[in-house]
Parts: sequence; C-alpha cells; structure tokens
Amino acid sequence: MFRNAVQPWHLLVVLVVCLLVFGSKKLPDMARSLGRSMRILKSEARALRADDTPYGSGSKDTA
Repeated sequence: MFRNAVQPWHLLVVLVVCLLVFGSKKLPDMARSLGRSMRILKSEARALRADDTPYGSGSKDTA
C-alpha cells in the first residue's frame, strides 16, 4: 500500500515548501538550533545511561 511512498521528488517538494514558508535566511538558523538540540539530547541520554548502574556495583550510600 505504501510501497515507494517517499520518493526523491517528494523531498524536493517539502524542501521548496519549507523555503517558501520560512525564508532563506531562517533555514540555516533553524538547522543550527536543531543540531544543537540533538547534541544536547544525545549527551543527556549518554549521561542517563551512565547513571543507570546496577545496585551493588556503584558507590554505597550511607543513609
């Protein structure tokens, strides 16, 4: 049903619509901020994975 749903000309149409909606001056700034957000998300995910150590193998809390 959705075979060959996304073809190269679909991406071209989406790119042209984005260019018309946001303008050529806004697109680089939007791409830069999206890249920064992705970098922050990756670093936070790594930090969460590093903090997720099994009990007994990390430091012992004395509460």
